[in-house]
Amino acid sequence: MKDKLNILSFRGKYKILHLTWFAFFMTFVVWLGIGPMMPFIQEALELSDQQAKVLLILNVALTIPARVVVGMLVDKLGPKIMFSSILILGGLISISFSWMQDYDKLALMRFFSGFIGAGFVVGIRMISEWFPAKQTGTAQGIYGGWGNFGSAGAMFTLPFVAASFGDIDGWRFAITIASVAAIIYGVFYYFNVTNTPKGSTYFKPKKSGAMEVSSLRDLVMYILMNIPLYLALALLTWKLSPAMANMISLETAWIVYTILMLVFMAQLVKIWQVNSEIVKNTIPKQSRYNFKQVVILDWAYFVTFGTELAVVSILAMFYVDWFDLPKVTAALLAGAYPFINLVARPGGGWISDRIGRKLSLVIAFFGLSISFIALGNIDKDTWHIGWVVGLTILGGIFSQAGSGAIFAMVPLIQRRLTGQIAGMVGAFGAAGSVMFLTVNSLVEYDDFFMLIGIMALIVLSLIVLFLDEPKGQMTEILDDGTVEIIKVN
Repeated sequence: MKDKLNILSFRGKYKILHLTWFAFFMTFVVWLGIGPMMPFIQEALELSDQQAKVLLILNVALTIPARVVVGMLVDKLGPKIMFSSILILGGLISISFSWMQDYDKLALMRFFSGFIGAGFVVGIRMISEWFPAKQTGTAQGIYGGWGNFGSAGAMFTLPFVAASFGDIDGWRFAITIASVAAIIYGVFYYFNVTNTPKGSTYFKPKKSGAMEVSSLRDLVMYILMNIPLYLALALLTWKLSPAMANMISLETAWIVYTILMLVFMAQLVKIWQVNSEIVKNTIPKQSRYNFKQVVILDWAYFVTFGTELAVVSILAMFYVDWFDLPKVTAALLAGAYPFINLVARPGGGWISDRIGRKLSLVIAFFGLSISFIALGNIDKDTWHIGWVVGLTILGGIFSQAGSGAIFAMVPLIQRRLTGQIAGMVGAFGAAGSVMFLTVNSLVEYDDFFMLIGIMALIVLSLIVLFLDEPKGQMTEILDDGTVEIIKVN
């Protein structure tokens, strides 16, 4: 009997899907709720514009390394305990943030809150355990697209909750209520899910602390691919330094740079400890995978998710600055962008299931590059605003569908490493948003859009030339030596 996808069901794997996308939704409400709350926070605490910007930057800083670390932990401990822990611990930190009176402590708690943005990685592993390869694209797309909508959920609920209290502490109550809801859901999630279907095996990495690779060439690529993540963190530090926003001292900036260098060196040591045997011994064929697949998906998500976060951050201001639209009108037009995620990301995953992983990515990146190159040629004096809005929405559809197609492929590379691969890919997405937002602060809007289009074109070339369509099967070896076959197409 053919197993048709039935997302309206709430039994078996569909129950896991719905409970897990909502867990992701709740992490985004808590993590990104600071955005719509910022006007309330700024007014209540009499913060300067610079202080408000620092809080927003700190909110994403820890997310980049956290996604890598959480990816390792979920492969080792399982998604059930990890998602529950992130919801509960993240909720407690968020409550602490909401009741801080001193700005320095407020900033520190917001920095720690950034780790909740790593919750996304956990669900990727959970969904991959419950859905077969032929359905994983659609399931991962629903998980990512509907969970991502938590940012819009925060935008449309928290300000009203804060305003309903009618005093300067309304924002504190709003964030606390959302955080308590996340904690309660974290407990509920733990008692209502399992890591795998009954009778299935949860495969774990043989070693922990770094990703296992299969060859010396892959080891070199793995080391090189960690560098952009540290550069993104250094870029965040530079944005806060006297050279840019002057929000931290030069001495503090150099301390952060030094810490980043030391952590990178420590990571190199751990990577070598986990993978040194590949220099002496050949990895058995059944345990190998091709790391170039991870590299290409890293850069692909750097563009798609990086574009999504950057564009949604600047879109309303772009409409105001270039087309003199009223602020309310601009906000409403920009608000259509995150709504696309409800359909576009699941659609990208569904198309990937139907026509193939590689072809779906080629289509998404072709559309993404054309849309943003066209936006890069905007003439604000002659272009009608309707065309511009249409192009930004079209670019959003392709970028979010591309994200869905990327994570349709992530679970098909190496099952026991799915969390770590998803963590690295997810970290590159966060790093992409940092890079694109930094570029936007330095150039005009048309140059910003053109850069996105060119980056998409470069990644399209990598996909066409080097990405392999998943086929055949993955092989995992149980502790007792039994070999288990997992189909990937």
